[in-house]
Amino acid sequence: MLLAHYKKALPLLRIPFSVYLMPVFWFGLSALRGPWSGGRAVGVFVVLHLLAYPASNGYNSYYDRDEGSIGGLKAPPKVTPELLHLVWLFDALAVAGAALLSWPFAALVVVYLLVSKAYSYEGIRLKKYPLLSTLVVVVFQGAFTLLMTQVGVGATSAQLFENTNLLLALVSTLFLCGSYPLTQVYQHEEDARRGDRTLSLRLGIRGTFIFAAIGLLAGAVALGLAYWLRQEIRPLLIFLVATGPVVVLFGRWAWAVWHDETAADFEHTMRMNQVSSLCLSAAFIAMLLWR
Repeated sequence: MLLAHYKKALPLLRIPFSVYLMPVFWFGLSALRGPWSGGRAVGVFVVLHLLAYPASNGYNSYYDRDEGSIGGLKAPPKVTPELLHLVWLFDALAVAGAALLSWPFAALVVVYLLVSKAYSYEGIRLKKYPLLSTLVVVVFQGAFTLLMTQVGVGATSAQLFENTNLLLALVSTLFLCGSYPLTQVYQHEEDARRGDRTLSLRLGIRGTFIFAAIGLLAGAVALGLAYWLRQEIRPLLIFLVATGPVVVLFGRWAWAVWHDETAADFEHTMRMNQVSSLCLSAAFIAMLLWR
């Protein structure tokens, strides 16, 4: 009976949804100039995508107690105390797994997990503050995670703090700045009911798409600048080709929303997440293979 309760709570960890965060991992590897450990890269992937991210997802669900659709789940199950037990288990496994790779990586994973708790925990609830919560998410899921990935695979200080590497870390934050509000666009009613004044809620549906376009364009310009400074044209061409479908899909979705705001729904949002994640991951993997 107890096992059945944990099985019902498991979907709220939304492990498949963590796949949508893969581009930052691949981006971090492709950005590194110089050697890194492939074996440790596998370990970093497991720690982040199968343990740390699901723990954060589950903790967020525990305090949000969503009744409507959430990222990766159109009809989420009811929250139970067993969900919090799974969160603590995944937290512990994430930190233990990170420590097997390196103590600096483990320390960064702890910081990430604590910040994700502050985002959701009712006593702090950063999610209530639109600008602060957006800043926290885009920095920690963007630049911080990119650099954390690089630490995990054994990057040296010289590699980490090389100017163009830091610029590419900024690019990841700019891309998150553009895409993150789009993940909130279909949850306005539920966020308002809980008192969470998200950035998308403050901007409105059309404003969210304008903000997203500006953030994504800024990220693309910064990425182009970084590769120009590195005198690397091939990665830029790969990026432009691979992200073509993302640009087309975003443009069509924005056009549809502009004429009918009901198009800013769960299905369109998940489709955008899926396509952008796959295209960006493919771009960064191709950069690794053809450098």
